[in-house]
This record gives sequence, structure tokens and C-alpha cells, in this order.
Amino acid sequence: MEKNNPKVARAWCMYDWANSVYSLVITTAIFPIYYVALTTQKDGTDLVNFFGWEVSASVLYKYALTGAFLAIALFSPILTAIADYGGNKKAFMRFFCYLGSFACMGLYFFDLQTFSVSVLLFMVAAIGYSGSIVFYNAYLPEIATEDQFDRLSARGFSLGYIGSMILLVFSLALVLFPDAFGISEKSMAPRLSFLFTGLWWFGFAHYTFAYLPKNPYHKKGTGNYLLNGFKELGQVWKQLGTLPALKRFLAAFFFYNMGVQTVMYVASLFGSKELHLPDDALIIVLLIIQAVAIAGAYGFAWVSARLGNVKALMIAVVVWVGISIAAYFITTGNQYYILAFVVGAVMGGIQSLSRSTYSKLLPPTTDHASFFSFYDICDKVGLALGSLAFGLTEQWFGSMRNSVLVLSVFFVFGLILLASIKSRKVEPEPQYA
Repeated sequence: MEKNNPKVARAWCMYDWANSVYSLVITTAIFPIYYVALTTQKDGTDLVNFFGWEVSASVLYKYALTGAFLAIALFSPILTAIADYGGNKKAFMRFFCYLGSFACMGLYFFDLQTFSVSVLLFMVAAIGYSGSIVFYNAYLPEIATEDQFDRLSARGFSLGYIGSMILLVFSLALVLFPDAFGISEKSMAPRLSFLFTGLWWFGFAHYTFAYLPKNPYHKKGTGNYLLNGFKELGQVWKQLGTLPALKRFLAAFFFYNMGVQTVMYVASLFGSKELHLPDDALIIVLLIIQAVAIAGAYGFAWVSARLGNVKALMIAVVVWVGISIAAYFITTGNQYYILAFVVGAVMGGIQSLSRSTYSKLLPPTTDHASFFSFYDICDKVGLALGSLAFGLTEQWFGSMRNSVLVLSVFFVFGLILLASIKSRKVEPEPQYA
């Protein structure tokens, strides 16, 4: 198929615009605050009944996310292999998109009476988001040439940051000024934000589905799809073993991304628990991070064009080490805002550049979804282990400050592994006079 088609590239980037609202509204901002408010009782306890099981709401929240991430990490390799074998990657992406977006819409009905079912919907939304991302990322090396990977990946992430900021601001307006929208019930505003998140995701994704190629390699799978999917996965696994640069990058990504994702999930909690910042201040921090990340994504694409992908990533990881150490010492809200600015600057860069670097290191293949399933496994398992390490360290030492120092160790491991990668594909293009 023709690569670098502007219409196809624009449609691909729009899926970031469509799905990133889930990450910000559901995962990071509105939903966690609503969940805590709903499950906290007058005496300060948070015991809830989950299908007859009495459990702390905060513990259940972590179990739900971890379960969703591990489920998609377990099933995505075989699903992507089946998709590669049959040439129906777009259908799988559409299925997970619908699954996640409708689950978000279902969270509109989240209250104490529907608590157990709503937690399951929360897990399904996470599975839908994570599942669709695997197939979405796999399109990058199929629709663009290698020299466009960095910039196109940065463009996608930037659109995602912009779109999620727009919906978050609208959702905050609903929550903070419900009377202006004719909302009288206190819980209605946040629940409407969940509904709008699902509608936004579902609606804008159709622009992507309208233009992404359905079967770019014209594959015609026959016979037992499951059996042939396993065979396809086995072939990709064997091929992965012959690619030392790709294996080292996956190992490096596993460690440094473990730190990045954990920081993003606990940033608000750190500001609330350690610095005692109010909720509105934490929302401002999220907006700062999203806004600065737009420039960061393009900035690191520019750096990679001049220094190469690996060196650009190493610069970002060194900054993340500094962020982890600085977080241990900050004591004021202003220091937290400054640190959030730095986080945003490197968050966009390291996320977009990681995706494009992995795409560059792939061998000539038509099994991009299968290869990207390993990338996604490193992401999801790393997040689960990073959260576990963060929580255990806080439990042992009684402070989140020690936990952020532990994250710096993950970044250092990632930095060492990045430095060991030698590949022509991630070096800068030669400049001619």
C-alpha cells in the first residue's frame, strides 16, 4: 500500500485524539476522585461490598486495574497473532474500541447500588483501551516510511494531549459549576463526564476507522485461526530471538517505562498525601503536564533527528532520574508545579519516541501487531510491577518519598540498557551540505 498518505496519517493520529480522553478523565482525573468520594464513609473508612466480598475500596481499585492490565498482557499476543494471520487487525482494533467506549458510557450509572457491576465496567474500559492501543500502534510502520516515524508518533500523542485537555476542562466545568448546566444532583456531573468520555472516544474513532487500511498486506487466512495464530506467534517469537537490538530495547523500555507510568499514576496521590494539596491544585498540575507534553513530543522528535533515537531517549531518561530524586526533596506547592512542568516536557517525548524507536527496530515483516504485543506486555507488566514496588516501599518506610527514589533505580537500569543498543536504524540521518 502507499505510505505517507496525508489522509491516512491524519486518521491514524486522530485515534490518539479519540482514546486519550480515557487516560485523563477515567484513569487520572475525574473518576478516581469520584470513586474515593463515593466509597469513603463518614467515619473515614472505605470498606465496600464487591459481589459479597468485604474489601477496602482503595485496595479493590488497585486490584481492578492490575487485573485488567494483566488480562490484556496475557491475551494480546495470541489475539494479535490471529489478527496478523487473518489480516483483520482493524476489526480487532474496532472491537476493543467499542468495548472500552461503551464501558465508559456505562459508568454513567455508577453509584453504590451498581457498585460491583460498575467496577467490572471500569476493568472492561481499561481492557478496551489497552487492547485497541496494541493494534493502533502496529499501524505506524505500515502507513509511514521510517523517516516519518518520530514526527508522526509525536503528532499522534500531541493530538491526544490536546483532545483530552478539552474534554477534561469541559468535565471540570460540569463538576465545578453544575448549576450553570441545570444539574441539581451532586453525582450527576462526574457521571456525565464518564458518559461524554465514552461518546467522544466512540465518535472520533470512526474518523480513524474510515481511512485506516483494512488489510494492507491482503492476507487471506484459512483454516483454524486459533491454531494458526499460535503458529504465527511462535514464528514472531523465534524471529525476536535473532534481533539483539530489539530485545535490548524492549528490556530498556520495560525498566524506564515502569518508572514513567508509575509516576503518572501516583503523581496526584503524591501531591495530595505528601504535600496536602487540594483537588483543584492537582487538576491544575494535570493540565500543566498535558500542555507541556505537546511541546515535549515534538521537541524530542527534533532531538532524535539530530542525535539519533537512542541518545534522545537517554537524555529523557536522565531527566527522569533527576525528577525522581527531586521529588524526594520537594516540600511546597510551587516546587511541585515546577516539577510537573519538567515531567510534562519529558513525558510527551519519551512516550512518542519509544513507539517510533520500536517501529524503527522492527525487521521487514507483515506481523506488526504480533511484534507490538510484546511492546505492550512490557508496558502493562512493567506498570503492574512498578505500582507494586512503589506500594511495598511506601509500606515498609511509611513515606511515598522513599518510593520515588526506588523508581530512580528503574530509570538507571533502563539507561544502562539503552546505552548498550547498537543499531544503524536509530542513528541520525546523515546530513549533506
